[in-house]
Amino acid sequence: MAYSKNNPAGQTVEAIISDLPGLVAIAIVDVTSGMALASHSNSPTINPETAAAYNTEVVKQKQKAMSALKLTEENIEDILITLTNQLHLIKLNAAGNKFIYLVVNSRETNLAIAREVLRSHASAMN
Repeated sequence: MAYSKNNPAGQTVEAIISDLPGLVAIAIVDVTSGMALASHSNSPTINPETAAAYNTEVVKQKQKAMSALKLTEENIEDILITLTNQLHLIKLNAAGNKFIYLVVNSRETNLAIAREVLRSHASAMN
């Protein structure tokens, strides 16, 4: 799936690409279904739709763990997965029903900037 400028998820993908032109891949994901609402990849080896489905399970498992630990006053802000050469960031919206999945090269992208870009765009997702 690519993104369409005609829907909010596609507009969010386009805006993030503009703010982080060196990103590797991105997807806007529905937490309930695990489906990518919009996605884009600059890498032939990363399929953001497949990653969306697997990372939905990461989010759901963390939510279950938080529930088991009775962390009722806490919300997931973001999840960071650090690989050898990549950073994978999952940023949930305030409602917790959608997230942005972002892959960047760790040697080319500043983590603080990537987090700020995601924070600013996650607030626009309803």
